[in-house]
Amino acid sequence: MYSWDDDTSKWYGSAKYEYSPAAAPARIASAERAKAAGPRSYQGKSGPNERIIDPKKMVSTQSANPLIVAIDVTGSMSTWPAEIFDRLPLLFNTLAQYRPDTEICFAAIGDAGVDKWPLQVTSFASGYDLEQLLGSLYGEGGGGDAPESYGLFAHWVNTHVEIPNANEAPFLIVFGDINMHAKIPSVQVKHYLGKEENGSKDWLTGDIDSIKEWQKVTQKWNTWFLRRPGGKRGDKIDDQWAKAIGAQKIFHIEDEQRAVDYAMGLVARSWGYFDNFQENMRARQDEAKVVQVSKPIEMICPRCGAPIPVRADGMFKCSFCGTTLKL
Repeated sequence: MYSWDDDTSKWYGSAKYEYSPAAAPARIASAERAKAAGPRSYQGKSGPNERIIDPKKMVSTQSANPLIVAIDVTGSMSTWPAEIFDRLPLLFNTLAQYRPDTEICFAAIGDAGVDKWPLQVTSFASGYDLEQLLGSLYGEGGGGDAPESYGLFAHWVNTHVEIPNANEAPFLIVFGDINMHAKIPSVQVKHYLGKEENGSKDWLTGDIDSIKEWQKVTQKWNTWFLRRPGGKRGDKIDDQWAKAIGAQKIFHIEDEQRAVDYAMGLVARSWGYFDNFQENMRARQDEAKVVQVSKPIEMICPRCGAPIPVRADGMFKCSFCGTTLKL
C-alpha cells in the first residue's frame, strides 16, 4: 500500500523517481498526519459513513483544478474503492506536484432501483483529508444485472457541484463497465437528492433523461468513461455512452490493475507532464507495462479525445479543440 511520504525507494520498478520539491511541505504535512493515525487500511464494513457521503449536500471548491473521480461499485466492481484507496497517496501526490491546488471529489455509483446507497459523494479535499473521505465510501456490490444509475450521478453534478474558479474544463473520470438507465424517475431524484436546508432544489415535474444530463455535464467538465476490460468495443454500452459524452471520450482499459495509472496519465498528458508521469510509472512497473498504458493515451487528445497523427512531434495543436500539447 502506498504511503503519503516522499519515500519511493520501495517502489517495485527499476527506475528511480523523486517528487517535485516544490510540493514537499504539503506531502510532509500529510505524512505526519498519516503517521499519527497509524497504518493505512481500508477496513471491511457494512455501510458508508452517511454523514460524509450524503448526496443531498451542495459541494463546492475554490480550486482552479478540481477533479471528480466516480466509481461504479455494483457487482464485482465493489472492490474498486479499496483499490483506489491503496493508490490514493500516489494519485494525489503525483497530480498535486503538477498543480498544487488540485482538489478531488470522490463518488460511488450504484442502482437506485435496488441499492440502499445508490449514490455516495464526498466533498472536495486535498492531501490526507482525502483518506477519510474515500474511506467513507462503501462498495455495496448490489445493483441489477444492468443498467445502473449513472444518470442520477450526472444530475447531481449538474445541480449540486460548484466550481467557480476552474480555469478550464476540469476532469471528471468515471470508472465503470455497464450502461445506464435511460430515465431517472423523479421520485428517486427527490428521495436521494431532494431539497435541503442549504437550498438545493430538485422538485421535478417529470423523469430525468440520463443522456441529456450527461451532455450537460460535458459542457462544463472534461468527461471520460474509463471502461473496465470486458465486453466488445462498439457494443450497446459503448453506443449509449457515445451518445452521452461522445464516442471519443470512451477509454477502454486494458489492465484494470493499472486503472489509476490510466486516469493519471490522461490528466498528466493534458497538463503537460506526461514525461514525468512515465518516469513515475517506470519506478513502479516494467517498461512493457509503461508502454501498454502510455500508447493509447498518446494516440488521443486528452481534452477532446480526437486522434493525434502518429507522426506528430514537438508542440502539437489539436485541430478539433485547439489544445496545445508537448509531444
